[in-house]
Amino acid sequence: MSVIRALHQQLVSKERSAVEITQSYLDQIAALEPQIHSYLTVTGDRALAQAAQVDARIAAGEEIGMLAGIPIALKDNLCTQGVRTTCASKILENFVPPYESTVTARLRDAGAIALGKTNLDEFAMGSSTENSAYQLTGNPWDVSRVPGGSSGGSAAAVAARECAVALGSDTGGSIRQPAAFCGVVGLKPTYGLVSRFGLVAFASSLDQIGPLTLTVEDAALLLQGIAGYDPRDSTSLDVTIPDYTQCLKTDLKGRRVGVITETFAAEGIDPAVRAAVEKAIQQLKDLGAEVQEISCPRFSYGLPTYYIIAPSEASSNLARYDGVKYGARNNNDSLMSMYTKTRAEGFGAEVKRRIMIGTYALSAGYYDAYYLKAQKVRTLIKQDFEAAFGQVDVLVCPTTPTTAFKAGEKVDDPLSMYLGDLMTIPVNLAGLPGLSLPCGFDDQGLPIGLQIIGNALREDLLFEVGYAYEQATDWHQQHPKLA
Repeated sequence: MSVIRALHQQLVSKERSAVEITQSYLDQIAALEPQIHSYLTVTGDRALAQAAQVDARIAAGEEIGMLAGIPIALKDNLCTQGVRTTCASKILENFVPPYESTVTARLRDAGAIALGKTNLDEFAMGSSTENSAYQLTGNPWDVSRVPGGSSGGSAAAVAARECAVALGSDTGGSIRQPAAFCGVVGLKPTYGLVSRFGLVAFASSLDQIGPLTLTVEDAALLLQGIAGYDPRDSTSLDVTIPDYTQCLKTDLKGRRVGVITETFAAEGIDPAVRAAVEKAIQQLKDLGAEVQEISCPRFSYGLPTYYIIAPSEASSNLARYDGVKYGARNNNDSLMSMYTKTRAEGFGAEVKRRIMIGTYALSAGYYDAYYLKAQKVRTLIKQDFEAAFGQVDVLVCPTTPTTAFKAGEKVDDPLSMYLGDLMTIPVNLAGLPGLSLPCGFDDQGLPIGLQIIGNALREDLLFEVGYAYEQATDWHQQHPKLA
């Protein structure tokens, strides 16, 4: 059963109070944080006060929604009014937003309990959460390994049961890749389905907020709570949000599944990952799905395309951190000196690297050669997906080429780190939804993720296929053995 549904039943039957449930998660955080380091800020008193309000509503005989009283962790690039929001960067070390992001406001209004803010790669730039300016988050399955990134803190918190569910953001795989590394479910929704208002921007045409959970049903319930039109986000889609829980079936008769052939020929794919995903595809066949191979010939161009577009947008977005309006400031004798020193001291190495790449790609004489060409290739990648969805309902492939690597192993090799996002990036470039769920373990006991990709606004199909697979296997019931 989903965690949200189980906790909801305990609340409405008065078996446990919201305060008791919240305290149990705060106790788990206190016990495990010395090993995991998922959280940058824990808001215990605030969480218990919110929980007491839910208990008062239940005592008064009010009906509560599914998310009321559910303890949730929030990635620390979501603005939370009155609570520090750092983006794991020194430049925002003491930034306390004067307003609430749309998604966190929707969760608050639904009665969800915010336990705190989770660690990430600085400004969500990275695939290991090692680029945080504050701490290194451990993977609950092996704390010497990374939890993935950039939503590594959220994924690790879910895997370690330090929250019921969590929110992350996904620009090139930042929800799905840590979900795969930590053995949890991660959903990157269709671009525009979830409001980005109050999400600190990295690459505005790619960023999307989504759930990290222990089960597919939990992801469906959490998406239900945060999706929907927001006039404060100019890219928000004005569409009807279906009841995603109605899509959860246990057979796939008549469902057409395409296997992206290019992903199995990818450079550096681990044999254990290939074997686990092939076994998962066979399971989909056993559940009644019609499986066929599908070629997306431009899939491999996603990586170079992304690493021009995303840094270009980051270069533009991060220009606002100048020491003038908010955030850290190095007071100096001239305006230019203040800009230079504020940014030199405030930004970490990976953020500086991407700003420089992006600024170069947008500069006079190089714009057409790099940025404009990348946008044209982006269109071709999107057309490959459109052709594929003319033949099948969903596409499947590994989420990541490997399982979680050791902390420090790739710090000096950014290109090797970037290759880890090979299979997630094209989904962001095309604005499509993608779901990662556990499908096995390698011989070192590290989780492996299966990625299911849908056409725009077809999250219902991702939940349908993912839920059927999940119910036929027990990978989602495994959990790390933490002291």
